[in-house]
Amino acid sequence: MKKMIVFLLMAALFMPAAGVAQTYPVTVTDQAGREVVIEKEPSKLVSGYYISTSLLIALGLDDQMVGIEAKAGKRAIYRLSAPELIDLPSVGSAKEFDLEGCAALEPDLVILPLKLKNAAQTLTDLGIDVLLVNPEDQTLLNEMIDLIANATGTQEEAKRLKEFTAVQEAFLSETLKDVQKPTVYLAGNSSMLSTAGDNMYQSDMIRLAGGVNAASQITDAYWVQISYEQLLKWDPDCIVLASDAAYTIDDVMNDPNLSACKAVVNGKVYQIPHKAEAWDSPVPSGILGAVWLAGVLHPDHLLEEACEALIDEYYETFYGFTYSEN
Repeated sequence: MKKMIVFLLMAALFMPAAGVAQTYPVTVTDQAGREVVIEKEPSKLVSGYYISTSLLIALGLDDQMVGIEAKAGKRAIYRLSAPELIDLPSVGSAKEFDLEGCAALEPDLVILPLKLKNAAQTLTDLGIDVLLVNPEDQTLLNEMIDLIANATGTQEEAKRLKEFTAVQEAFLSETLKDVQKPTVYLAGNSSMLSTAGDNMYQSDMIRLAGGVNAASQITDAYWVQISYEQLLKWDPDCIVLASDAAYTIDDVMNDPNLSACKAVVNGKVYQIPHKAEAWDSPVPSGILGAVWLAGVLHPDHLLEEACEALIDEYYETFYGFTYSEN
């Protein structure tokens, strides 16, 4: 019965809701603490950050985008949900932002990561509205969703998106409250010996999935490099590779340094799915990483088919494609 509660809640969540039209001008405060007055509804948008771009798609604003961050063609979520975005002009990256190119697009609203503060000020001086965002965890992600929704008049879409996450968080907390919690080592992108400390988004994902971060004792750093000796001392029940790891499950399973590790001995080595987005980062779909991992750690409590159906429901609702068919 518990496995079905989530679907009953989801059915209620996706009932059409009556919206209230946004009135302009509207004043918002971005995640750098900057007060931004938006005089009229923006119709030409630029996103210089993959997380805000993914959100714009979920809010139904992708057809208003005129510019996008660099390397958009490498983002599977764009190809699957809004392939026209791949051909938009690039405004570069946080390391090499194209100020002139961005301004030439004559956008009504530009959304940039916090580290592009200087670029934001220059664009503002040119009369272009800019929002700086910093979605480093679920709370900040929700703040970003509200910020962009208030600026673009998409509050109802944002409400549904946040309610999806809230429903799943409540469902996982209730379903897994009495389970035995295995230790999980989450290996980083570039190295098996890089891992996320307790302050990272990934650690929250592990907790929500009914696990314990093997690196939870690390509270004074974010991504840290450890030794084989440390990993063997932790001896995790499960090893999970980052979604875009530069190495494979076989590499871990065949690593002679890990032959005595409990997770390797028991074949409990997995990789977070990556055919749409990196769920182990604070993207709007990040809750799906916890859903997937909960199914891996506690298959008796969350059936694989139920998790797959929920993932399909999410992408069909907010991105217009069926995840399991791609």
